[in-house]
Amino acid sequence: MAETVPPESLDPHHPLPSSIRNPETPESGWDRIQELFQPNEQGQYPEEVGSVLKSGLTGALLGWVYGGVPAARHSKERYIQQSQAEIYQHRVEAVRSAHNAALRGFIRYGWRWGWRVAAFVTIFNSVSTGLSVYRDRVALGHYAAAGAVTGGLFRLNLGLGGLLSGSLIGAALGVPAGAMISGLQSLSGESIRDKKRRERQELYENKLQEWSARLQVTEGVLQEMEAAQLEPVEQQVERIQDLLQQPRNPAVSPSEGR
Repeated sequence: MAETVPPESLDPHHPLPSSIRNPETPESGWDRIQELFQPNEQGQYPEEVGSVLKSGLTGALLGWVYGGVPAARHSKERYIQQSQAEIYQHRVEAVRSAHNAALRGFIRYGWRWGWRVAAFVTIFNSVSTGLSVYRDRVALGHYAAAGAVTGGLFRLNLGLGGLLSGSLIGAALGVPAGAMISGLQSLSGESIRDKKRRERQELYENKLQEWSARLQVTEGVLQEMEAAQLEPVEQQVERIQDLLQQPRNPAVSPSEGR
């Protein structure tokens, strides 16, 4: 990487453009939360938002498979038991009817499990990510709080007792889940927060170098223009006459061009 140009070395009469943001993380927690919903110059949202969406889709697929496959097998077996007295014109018709029953069971119960798991994972990751961004650090307590909130919401229909029991169970399950997530992040060498700080600093340095290079080019062009204006008129006339006296390029005939 090229040597970074510090902002102090730039001309104070040339302030930095608004596109070059401060590389430091905002001090206010609400400012960091608002940053999650602000796309960058390429129209992309922060990595935390993408991680929450990807985890929700993954949870939906896993929940659909977890609930749909056993339900499909059970629906097929139940259909075969209940349709033993029925008469079919062909064996293919009987097999098709059994497969249709299995497909209906897979879709019905897979959807029930899929949206529940997706909602659970999305709420859990949203709360834990929001706490980590707000406090600008990753801690197991964030995952415990996320588990408590998620478990309490899913048991809210059972009343106050269900809310408390769901919160306790969710908090207990959130700690090992957070430890596993933190362990996976430690294997990569840096957490999401550290990675974001590094990327902000690198982006700031690259934009600062590009801006300083453009500023130097602009100042060089201005100096050349000022030097040309200070040049005597006689020298400018002589330079124009020298250019006019130079031999022209030989014309190329159409046959030679072919």
